Amino acid sequence: MTTTRAPLVTPILIGGCLIIIVNFAIRGSFGVFQIPIAEEFGWMRTDFSMAIAIQNLFWGIGQPLFGAFAERFGDRRALVLGALMYAAGLVLSSFAVTPAQHWVYEGLVGFGIAGTGFGVLLAVVGRAASDGNRSMSLAIVTAAGSAGQVIGAPLAEWLMTVMTWQSVFLVFAAAILGTLLCLPMFRTVAQPASNAALEESMGAILGRAIRDPSFVLIFLGFFSCGYQLGFITAHFPAMITEMCAAIDPSGTLAAVGVSSTSALGAVAISVIGLANIVGTLTAGWLGNRFQRKYLLALIYVGRTVASALFILLPITPVTVLVFAVVMGSLWLATVPLTSGLVAHIYGLRYMGTLYGIVFLSHQIGSFLGVWLGGRMYDIYGDYSAVWWVGIGIGAFSAIVHLPVREQPLAIRKPALAA
Repeated sequence: MTTTRAPLVTPILIGGCLIIIVNFAIRGSFGVFQIPIAEEFGWMRTDFSMAIAIQNLFWGIGQPLFGAFAERFGDRRALVLGALMYAAGLVLSSFAVTPAQHWVYEGLVGFGIAGTGFGVLLAVVGRAASDGNRSMSLAIVTAAGSAGQVIGAPLAEWLMTVMTWQSVFLVFAAAILGTLLCLPMFRTVAQPASNAALEESMGAILGRAIRDPSFVLIFLGFFSCGYQLGFITAHFPAMITEMCAAIDPSGTLAAVGVSSTSALGAVAISVIGLANIVGTLTAGWLGNRFQRKYLLALIYVGRTVASALFILLPITPVTVLVFAVVMGSLWLATVPLTSGLVAHIYGLRYMGTLYGIVFLSHQIGSFLGVWLGGRMYDIYGDYSAVWWVGIGIGAFSAIVHLPVREQPLAIRKPALAA
């Protein structure tokens, strides 16, 4: 008897990739609006930074909420609600004229990112995939998010050469609503639970995990990832625009194929996203062969060294792009390793809930990275202080992963597993 192998590429996988590409393209472009908006209204750098920080925080809060909504009312309804909130936040932001208005509307955008992002899409793609294809399907969707980042910042930069930033926000709102055309590609996929999986309640598993020192260490370690990613996404284009302009890089800019320092900042964000595609898939592959805690420690060491060298050496267009490649290869490489570590130690039954808690730490870090970036810039006139804070907490994350017990909690002898 012959068996037919389930196809890897399915309508659900394609639809998930298309939605996450648009989601991440818009989300990854906000850094290029930093200077235009601040200059138009005469705001302090902190003001728009707070808006992006709130966006990141509400993304973290919204992820478990939208996951629960999807389980209760269906994935497609969750995606519709997320897209509507995303678009509404963008439209309202285009009419905002005060910092407080941006803060409120970017919170709405944050919820929209959660509703059309990994929390919902990875669940539906994972349920639809066969056992043999599930890991690769999830990796493809994650890499698609990076592809969105590749195109988002340069697209926003180019659009602002032909229209106002307000009009760009409206274009992005239309784009996220356009992703709803992918909904026919999704279908309800049942996920029956076995009796064994239901033997222990969510509260019991959650309580045991929270009492486990390893869970606390993972939670703390993911904080710096969010801090670094949030700061770089929101402030790196502005930082590069100002620092490279000060060194008169005429000729050097042409050598790397860009026309201005503002364009260089946007290109750097896209290069990070491009390198991240390779880095994320590589990390997922390595995570099946080596202990994840050591791989995570190495990633944070790599980030720490790369960031320290970048700020200590003269900053030129060449070093900007080299840093973008290095940091990009380590960008979301932590995600498959951290989620895999949570699943390995605490099991798959409530992995979404437990990883959601860890991800909240990531987004709290992102909130602080974005907000402190603007606040310290306003105090010191540059980004050096907040950059060194990121280097310090990156080293901290490398250290705290080392004591993690990479062993299933259920087979441990201590009272935590009793």
